[in-house]
Amino acid sequence: MDFDKVFKFILTDFSSHQINFALIGGFALASWGYPRSTLDIDFLLDKDDLPKVKSQMTALGYDIAHESEEVITFQSKLTPLGRVDFLLAHRHYTKGMLARAKEQSILDERHKIKVVTAEDLIGLKVQASSNDPHRYHQDMADIEAIIRENYTSLDFKLIKEYFAIFKREKDLEAILEKTKNVK
Repeated sequence: MDFDKVFKFILTDFSSHQINFALIGGFALASWGYPRSTLDIDFLLDKDDLPKVKSQMTALGYDIAHESEEVITFQSKLTPLGRVDFLLAHRHYTKGMLARAKEQSILDERHKIKVVTAEDLIGLKVQASSNDPHRYHQDMADIEAIIRENYTSLDFKLIKEYFAIFKREKDLEAILEKTKNVK
């Protein structure tokens, strides 16, 4: 996948159409100090902007590979365009994540894009690993790395709230025990 090309299109096009979105997933992890390989691009999207995104993505030649109340996945037949996933923000928590997202540089500072906060990325990973137990170990490793890299600047009240939603407070306690000497 040609990430540079896809980001260039999305940032230019979505900005001109005033689409409210923020980066999540592997590229967001890198923004918070934990680079990890990824095969796609993941965004959080204001659900109200979904009709515009469908129009723009299909105009570029993407097909809808999956669509539900929570996510939509676009896949291109052209390898350089790859797969782009959108988590649809329509609840209190995800709307708040979009509101808190801040612009950061990605891909060696070639692009500026809104990225969810480290706390919100942790919240998304708690949700994903709660919904799909196969993701548990990778997501917990990602959360631990985010906490380790950003320990002194994190809002632990919000992080605790995310873990509590899914009744996973013990998982957070275990991570905090591992990272307690980071301070």
